[in-house]
Amino acid sequence: MSTTATPPAIAEDPALADLVAQVRAAQADRQPLQICGGGSKAFYGETPRPDLRPLDVRGLRGISRHEPTELVVTVRAGTSLAELEATLAAHGQWLPFEPPHYGVDPRQGTVGGMVAAGLAGPARATAGGVRDYVLGASVLNGRGQLLSFGGQVMKNVAGYDIARLLPGSLGVLGVICEVSLKVLPMPPASCTLRFELDELASLKRLQRWGTQPLPVSASAWWNGMLVVRLAGAVAAVEAARAQFGGEEVDAPLARDFWQGLRDQRDEFFINAQQAIAVGATLWRLSVPQSAPAAELPGEHLIEWGGAQRWCVTTAPATKVREIAQRLRGHATAFRGQREPGVFAPLPGPQAEIQRRLKAEFDPDGLFNPGRLYPDL
Repeated sequence: MSTTATPPAIAEDPALADLVAQVRAAQADRQPLQICGGGSKAFYGETPRPDLRPLDVRGLRGISRHEPTELVVTVRAGTSLAELEATLAAHGQWLPFEPPHYGVDPRQGTVGGMVAAGLAGPARATAGGVRDYVLGASVLNGRGQLLSFGGQVMKNVAGYDIARLLPGSLGVLGVICEVSLKVLPMPPASCTLRFELDELASLKRLQRWGTQPLPVSASAWWNGMLVVRLAGAVAAVEAARAQFGGEEVDAPLARDFWQGLRDQRDEFFINAQQAIAVGATLWRLSVPQSAPAAELPGEHLIEWGGAQRWCVTTAPATKVREIAQRLRGHATAFRGQREPGVFAPLPGPQAEIQRRLKAEFDPDGLFNPGRLYPDL
């Protein structure tokens, strides 16, 4: 781990200097802060306390460094996620974990929000998650100090991987100011297939495919239809296409489908929003790919080769979490009812680690108090 308490760049960076001043003022006033970006993921996590002062990071914009040949990009936290993806696409590169944008405006989501939420899209099961692509980061802690962790190269393995604590932390550890990410070339070939199968048959087929060296990059089952995306080398995709059978989906329609699934704009999630309006909750169950069907009432959608199960239901939270545990996983109240808590309670030792990390990075509890867990 390498840290720098007072980088000389602060004095030459008005946006960063302003954030430092706001944090130090909040520390002096004992005024807790709500870290804000584009707001596309404001729904995620516990409801923010009403007494929080907003700390807007969108002034930290721009791509600091991009070395296409090294497959690394360093970008400031307030930069639009859409801007970053467009820059990478111009060089034939992408973020393989397919971060969701959400929001009405596709330019709304920011890189900082992407890392803080730690959410990934359809390719998560095969490509990895946000944490797997974070090489380094600069973070403003609760003392108003700018700390730098990790580096800007893929082979940086010295010390503890502190930067990888940030994905999914929802801002409770500090203000993400800049992040270095590993990127990859876009796959040279892709193909989307669909099959009319029930839930049980789809799970069995996905499990079988998961044991074979096949170029399956994403899958989704809902309402009697299994959709699978193949991606990779041309020869591998063509061979798998011939082996799988099924009906091929036109490329433009396939692109819209996967983007809609990624951003929760497809029919399942539209139906979920309507159900939420009358008292249901959208749950995300993270379970082993080999887990059987979740015996819960309501609509179900399955992603990630069976590892991610969405369910919109009016079943009590205790029942949902009991079933998730029975399947050797856990459940998150993703949208809708937030009581008695969005995330599954942590075992005692893990909860203690979380508290110690919070105390180390943010001793006065300034940043997003209660957003990850009510007592954190």
